[in-house]
Amino acid sequence: MARQLPSLNALRAFEAAARHLSFTRAADELSVTQAAISHQIKGLEARLGMPLFRRLNRALRLTEAGQSLFPAVNESLDIMAVAVDRLHRHDQAGVLTVTTMDSFAVSWLVPRLGRFRKLHPDIDVRVTTSDISVDFARENVDLGIRYGSGNWTGVSVEQLMAEELFPVCSPALLDSGVPLEQSSDLRHYTLLHDDMRVDWRMWLMAAGAEGVDHDRGPSFQHSNLVIQAATHGDGVALARSVLVADELASGRLVRPFELALPANFAYYVVCPEANLNRPKIKAFRAWLFEEAESDVST
Repeated sequence: MARQLPSLNALRAFEAAARHLSFTRAADELSVTQAAISHQIKGLEARLGMPLFRRLNRALRLTEAGQSLFPAVNESLDIMAVAVDRLHRHDQAGVLTVTTMDSFAVSWLVPRLGRFRKLHPDIDVRVTTSDISVDFARENVDLGIRYGSGNWTGVSVEQLMAEELFPVCSPALLDSGVPLEQSSDLRHYTLLHDDMRVDWRMWLMAAGAEGVDHDRGPSFQHSNLVIQAATHGDGVALARSVLVADELASGRLVRPFELALPANFAYYVVCPEANLNRPKIKAFRAWLFEEAESDVST
């Protein structure tokens, strides 16, 4: 059975006026006019069929009905205010669930999360990995980071980072005595293949490499496995710049050639439009773009 309740605005007007015993101070508190307070209370009295205030020349007093109603309305509004405040504080903190690809999580996101925790210690980031686009309507996920063309519908989509493709290898490999000065020298090395939309053939053609079989060498389903194999000195990988940024900065990997090709895809931050202004999502998105900008400028 539906509850038969007066409007919330009428109850707020009554509670403020009863607490202050003044329509003027109630109007100031609620940022409305005195006439608006009077109108709401008259409507409430008409609905209840009884007066709630005694209007004296220079004073306002509660009637017996008003005295009976005031404690319940006051307590109810306090309960609602506490609940809304608790919900707001929970949305500012609490758990933030992010979904992304395994390779991006391992190679880029997770190594940087410590910096986010220092800035926002009240937000606990939960990272899940999947190569499948997230269904925000069905899954308990706040935000996604995806790799592709950016053509996703029904959500906010903003490019986080573009990337390039170029060969990388362990510095120890360059000390092996086998030359790796020209692109054609790759015929003497094992090529490591990334099954994630990375093709040696295009880079070798652009470099003018001759005598290099672009199909030979082991392949890996996940990009982080290719990076790991290259770091261990197992061969030369055609790497995605975003995923090897830390390895290049630390010297665990080096670039034997300067030639880089722009990738056909990029990284995008996706989330429902309705969630963009939620405090913890705003904080995480802002941090992501700051980190991405920092990577580009270094």
